[in-house]
Amino acid sequence: MMATHRRASARLVASVIAAGLASTALAACGTSEGNGGAQEAQVSAEGADDGTELTLWTRAPLEQQANLLVEAYNASHENQVELTVVPNDDYVAKVGAAAGSGGLPDLFAADIVYVPNWVQQGLFADVTDAVGELEHADQINQGHLEGGTLDGRQHVLPFVLDVSVMFYNKDLYEQAGLDPEQGPTTLAEFADQAKAVDGLGGNVNGTYFGGNCGGCLVFTWFPQIWAGDEDVMNAEGTESLLAGEAAQEVYGVWRDLVESDAVGEGSKEETGATWTGPFLEGEVGVMPFPATMLATADEALGEVGVAPIPGPDGGASTFVGGDGIGISKDSENADQAWNFMSWLMSEEAQVEVLAKNGDVVSRADLAENEYSSKDPRVLAVNEVAAQGRTPLAINFQQAFNAPGSPWVTLVRNEVFGEGGTVETDNEEITAVLGQ
Repeated sequence: MMATHRRASARLVASVIAAGLASTALAACGTSEGNGGAQEAQVSAEGADDGTELTLWTRAPLEQQANLLVEAYNASHENQVELTVVPNDDYVAKVGAAAGSGGLPDLFAADIVYVPNWVQQGLFADVTDAVGELEHADQINQGHLEGGTLDGRQHVLPFVLDVSVMFYNKDLYEQAGLDPEQGPTTLAEFADQAKAVDGLGGNVNGTYFGGNCGGCLVFTWFPQIWAGDEDVMNAEGTESLLAGEAAQEVYGVWRDLVESDAVGEGSKEETGATWTGPFLEGEVGVMPFPATMLATADEALGEVGVAPIPGPDGGASTFVGGDGIGISKDSENADQAWNFMSWLMSEEAQVEVLAKNGDVVSRADLAENEYSSKDPRVLAVNEVAAQGRTPLAINFQQAFNAPGSPWVTLVRNEVFGEGGTVETDNEEITAVLGQ
């Protein structure tokens, strides 16, 4: 997931990836039991930098960060990475087809919510020993490491972290008589502020959300539930807990906003292709948003406000999404590929590339740095990332992100429909998670 910016591409994609992964399970290099067929990569501590041409795939939402990282690496290393950016809607199908035919690149990044499934299928090489030799291994984002761990063996490192936060338009807040330096600290405040901005009229709306986009909804609504001290799934990722008290309070707040006409027209059918657009166009007051869009939002609107996503009565949390990266099962350049991966965890990459761009760093010990200290908003994003979570489940895609998933059905019933079916809808999510 990054669960963010996602518009899943019909059920055909699911069938393509399923077919691709089925053949992958047979074709994967190595046969180590209990590890999806993954083979341990034979790499040195820092990997080899000997002028090898490496291939890397990433999905379009992280194109800016991927380009910056690859450019910095290529400028300072003998190895050269050739980056391929794939449209988000095509990525799952492309990886599935390549996995089945032995055509994966040396390295590929994956939305962290897909990682557990792809690790189980043996698409990534085992890099456990190499990760353990990193001096700062204990500082690397644990959610991403856990997402790539199977039977105690590790397969991915963080590529780019994306966390969800509240963005608000300071100019619209000022026009609405709100404090432009104070975002919402509870969901009730969020709703009141959204309604106040909506009162400006014209083409201005209080808030907006991807009402038909499962990935958008998990990225932005799960944190509201976590901040209310509830879990969204059990620890094994096999049971949905989305009918709890805090969860139902969240649905109620959004239902009230819809009924109050404070939500932008189009939210109900928004599949994720354009869910960040209305805010960037200056037409929305406040909404949960991907932190990787901070520089883009500032460029479009001037300095925007940033606040943690609160729960019904306060608190704060975030969905630690983004992409993990690993060496593919098909790579013949594992040592060189590891050189790129280990460099990604360096201070040079984390601070001088990502932090400088206003992005979240993947190492806790680098959260406070020369760039974050200059912008309290960036520091706040780094700090809230430590309070966030990365929900993991083998069947996450089918339960939450797929078009018409039971999670999307639950939200639409509770927010746009007649409601009252949350228990039944929650059981449907559990049924898919447990398959």
